[in-house]
Amino acid sequence: MVSKATPRHERRVFWLALLGGFPAVAFGDFAPRTQWTLTMLVAGFWLACAAIVREHVVRPLQTVSNVLAALRERDYTLRARGSNPEDALGLLLLELNSLGDDLRAQRLGALEATALLRRVMEEIDVAIFAFDSAHALRLVNRSGAALLGRAPEQLLGRDAASLGLASSLAGDTPRVDTLTFPGRAGRWEVRRGMFRQSGLPHQLLVLTDVSRALSDEERQAWKRLIRVLSHELNNSLAPIKSIADSLLALITREPAPPDQREDLRNGLGVIAGRSESLSRLMAAYARLARLPPPRLESVAIQDWVRRVVALETRRPVAIRAGPNVTIQADGGQLDQLLINLVRNAVDATLDAGAVEVGWETRNGQLDVWVRDEGAGLADTANLFVPFYTTKPDGSGIGLALSRQIAEAHGGTLTLSNQVSGPGCEARLSLPVD
Repeated sequence: MVSKATPRHERRVFWLALLGGFPAVAFGDFAPRTQWTLTMLVAGFWLACAAIVREHVVRPLQTVSNVLAALRERDYTLRARGSNPEDALGLLLLELNSLGDDLRAQRLGALEATALLRRVMEEIDVAIFAFDSAHALRLVNRSGAALLGRAPEQLLGRDAASLGLASSLAGDTPRVDTLTFPGRAGRWEVRRGMFRQSGLPHQLLVLTDVSRALSDEERQAWKRLIRVLSHELNNSLAPIKSIADSLLALITREPAPPDQREDLRNGLGVIAGRSESLSRLMAAYARLARLPPPRLESVAIQDWVRRVVALETRRPVAIRAGPNVTIQADGGQLDQLLINLVRNAVDATLDAGAVEVGWETRNGQLDVWVRDEGAGLADTANLFVPFYTTKPDGSGIGLALSRQIAEAHGGTLTLSNQVSGPGCEARLSLPVD
């Protein structure tokens, strides 16, 4: 660092400017020969001062210009010498060097982040494509190129239609589509997003193969369904078979016992009862499997909740009213959903406890809750498994059907034990248009 005793840049320029004008006032009348000699000396001295002033003014500007040009070219190795914070020029050069250091650090961070992003894009097993506003492909990762069955350099610049991706750039997302590509066919989750590059809008398309995950989930669902159906069928078929064998032995017995007709009547009654139970089970399954799509209409939440609550006559149900909003939904299906929730809450509080229904809106969602002060939920893992029930006379489809109705409306249905007290809470979330 330059010593503080060194004259500052602005001080040097000031004194040199004064010295440049000194010859005009330093001399009086002299002889012609002397006058010419002094004139030549003064002119030389004046030119020398002007050259030094030019050097002190122009050279720093050239240095600043060169450093700025290097920064514009992303060359951060060029440094400005003489960065002395004690004068104006030194402070400028010091800030210029600091700017170069900051830009170099930011450039290095950007390069490392870009390298990491490219590395991740190449390694993940997800097909990623980037299209410009004309739907021309501008970026593709290794998985995307393998999916299309060509090298990346053969794909860049081609339009989405020729690549078989035009349908994926239209419609709502996220969604799951069945797509066929040269590299693979199956079911894909389609996601899209927007970004800007060089000031121009681009569209990012992400295709995730969910065939295996969906197949595993479907397989597990079938296993659960078969397990429950097998349990229910065995519960009915086992006594039917046992009673049928007993009745067969009874009618072949010689001589016939005196109470044969009564035993036959009782046995056939049990068989008829178990057959009717099986019939109800299959009807419930058919109703669950054939839920029609919602027929949307305007549903006023306040009227809907009050109408359903009025149907419950076993015990009073309190209402905590929220905002008076209207949504587009299938009124009949929502009635069925809320009736199931209110009935379950009242079933849990027949001995003691209160039931409350309320609603609120937040973040574009309508939340309707049904709270009870019953014993709470003992098994939360199987709540929405079809035909699973803890009630002696339950069918096991109420909650499964209710969640199916909620999801058909783009919403969710959850059940959980209350944290602040006894009982549980059923919460229905629906989008507000």
